[in-house]
Amino acid sequence: MSAAMEGHVRGNWSVAAAVGVILVSATSATGATGTPAVRALVGGTLVDGTGAAPVKNAVVVIREGRIACAGTRAACPVPKGAEEVDASGAWITPGIVDAHVHLSQTGWADSHPDSLDVRDRYPYEKVQAGLREHPERFFRSYLCSGVTAVFDVGGYPWTWSLRARTVTSPDAPHVAAVGPLLATHDYWLNLPAERQFISMTDVKTVREGVRYLAANGADGVGVWIVLQKEQRLEDVIGKLRAAREEARKFGLPLIIDATRLSEAKEALRAGAKVLVHSVIDLPVDEDFVAMAKTNGTIYCPTLNLFLGYAKMFDSVASGKPPTVDDPNGCVDPATRANVAETASLGAGRTEHPRGEGMNTLLQKTQQVATSNLRAVVAAGIPVAMGTDAGNSLTLHGPSVYAEMEAMQAAGMTPMQVLVASTRTGALALGSAGKDLGTVEGGKIADVLVVAADPTADIAAIRKVRLVIRAGVVHRVSDLAARN
Repeated sequence: MSAAMEGHVRGNWSVAAAVGVILVSATSATGATGTPAVRALVGGTLVDGTGAAPVKNAVVVIREGRIACAGTRAACPVPKGAEEVDASGAWITPGIVDAHVHLSQTGWADSHPDSLDVRDRYPYEKVQAGLREHPERFFRSYLCSGVTAVFDVGGYPWTWSLRARTVTSPDAPHVAAVGPLLATHDYWLNLPAERQFISMTDVKTVREGVRYLAANGADGVGVWIVLQKEQRLEDVIGKLRAAREEARKFGLPLIIDATRLSEAKEALRAGAKVLVHSVIDLPVDEDFVAMAKTNGTIYCPTLNLFLGYAKMFDSVASGKPPTVDDPNGCVDPATRANVAETASLGAGRTEHPRGEGMNTLLQKTQQVATSNLRAVVAAGIPVAMGTDAGNSLTLHGPSVYAEMEAMQAAGMTPMQVLVASTRTGALALGSAGKDLGTVEGGKIADVLVVAADPTADIAAIRKVRLVIRAGVVHRVSDLAARN
């Protein structure tokens, strides 16, 4: 823990007058790093992420970075000498898990020349070098937004190194990563000596690709199913089966990107553990539902992805900077500057086919995706919240708010959204998430204190005031001030 942070945690400070969260005692015994050996959140309403009813006037005891006890005062008395945080009038929840991010992408056009090409201003190889060298800009924006774990479901091999870097760090979210994606076509967006896509040329290449991922300790096998005009789905089925067979040898789950119903159903036949996007072309049918339930597949809807692209193209066309939905000031200055620059790029750059008919595409896909989410929830298929952060104007960190609110608007209850954004998100991470996602005894102490009731309206998560990562307390205002 830094000296500055230790001062914040151990001094008497007020997080927010409206919440009334204050550090009551700074006299407890401390561990070797200066972090209190035992800390207790006292008096808040606990929403533990399991879907259980909230517990008023609760106590959460944190010992050496893990939750020792969580529940009523009778069930969890405050240990003698513990450092107390008065959470009266606030709500205590698990940290948010974003189950679909890409840390090889910035959240702007400079990492997506396939959508809007700004390589004349921002050479792609330099953008990627910067991301590899300085991921902390996004680590801070995630924590500041209340996100304590992310799943990178496709990127360059260097994303694997982020796992060891973050697993015990109180200044970064947990990172799980699949690394390079197996892709149904040879996508061009790579670097001369590094690839984020492995072309599924034939069965032999697929098996070799899975073995490569397993050798590097990947947290899953990511597969991107996007068929080109000359490709037939029948030609992909054998390769998907090979991926399934090889992945099972290593105990690796399949994490599959497939947005059309026919392709998503083949993904389910291959045993997909997570579908990282909505089905957006047709309503899900009985076969889809039956296979998803049999597999225990987790459905990650990413409802707002296309909104980011639409905002970007609208800004270029109008010459007006896009708005940044960042209520706590968490987005780093470099990203803010790039977003503002969008308006100066010139309308001529929107000639890329991906920019044509965006509003029509958006309206159609949103309608189908929303309807399919309702059907999936009604069928009892587990749902995880994921943003696809890193794509253009889907920013790392605060994009979770709009995504959660879109899930609520689609018909999920606030409690269902909270569970999707905590417990089920941790389940999507597989073994990397086994100690995450709920406020229960034995779990890692990744906890939020928020100023409003998330079971009444999930937008309350915007009012996060404290982020506790592995037992270390961060004030959101302090994290924002470090930008």
